[in-house]
Amino acid sequence: MQEVARSPLAAWESFYVIIGSSSAALIGLQFVVMALVTETRKRSTMREVDAFGTPTIVHFSAVLLASSIQSAPWPSLSIIGLVLGICGCAGVVYVAIVFARTRRQTGYQPVLEDWIWHVALPFIAYASGAAAAFALSRHAVPSQFAIAGAALLLLFIGIHNAWDTVTYIALGHVEPPGPPSGEAG
Repeated sequence: MQEVARSPLAAWESFYVIIGSSSAALIGLQFVVMALVTETRKRSTMREVDAFGTPTIVHFSAVLLASSIQSAPWPSLSIIGLVLGICGCAGVVYVAIVFARTRRQTGYQPVLEDWIWHVALPFIAYASGAAAAFALSRHAVPSQFAIAGAALLLLFIGIHNAWDTVTYIALGHVEPPGPPSGEAG
């Protein structure tokens, strides 16, 4: 029974090792980004972090989780599909929470690009991943490609959003530092 479940997934092993490892490394880099944010003179509130920073960690973690699930020796494709489908549905709910958090925060006025990368694309990734996961046992090959595409999209979303945060800070969209301590300004 286990051989039947593993055979369609065996060809995907390298793919999930690559994106799972990448997402794990990028989670660490996102912590560096958050450390850079704390070094700025303009302080962000938890509302901005919850709307823009935390989702990046969640997306990278979702890729790592999906990669782990796909690599585990499950007894059947239907169980893998159920577990991944539940994760995808949880992601859709999380995107709704991010949407609400983004609307409530007042420290930054989101532009169209922000809504696309922080809400629309994650919704598409989680929803398509969930739909493909629930169809996995009936349509293994196309479902695997859709699940892989959703995971890769989440990885790229996380990369874009982390980079967007760093460039926002680097381009001076924060308050300039004051004079050195002890000097009159």
